[in-house]
Amino acid sequence: MKKKIIILAMILIVAFTATGCIPGDGSISSTDPAGFFWGIWHGWIAPISLVIGIFDKNISIYEPINSGWWYDLGFYCSVISGFGGLTITRKKYKKKK
Repeated sequence: MKKKIIILAMILIVAFTATGCIPGDGSISSTDPAGFFWGIWHGWIAPISLVIGIFDKNISIYEPINSGWWYDLGFYCSVISGFGGLTITRKKYKKKK
């Protein structure tokens, strides 16, 4: 039980830390647009951004001030892959008899 509480606390800490760099928070400007790596980050935290966007109209899941194709590539790669969904090899689990 103690291990589950520690894991839950760690997940919450990471989630709250991740919200510091959500799209639409004003940290990106037209002179320094979001690029490829920001696209990857924004794709990974898109579910968190979506929930926050319900309560704050200024927050979105996609950064409108971006560098174009490279941002899109990073964003879509991370959305499609999810948290480890894109893997070169997959483990096959054997059923126990």
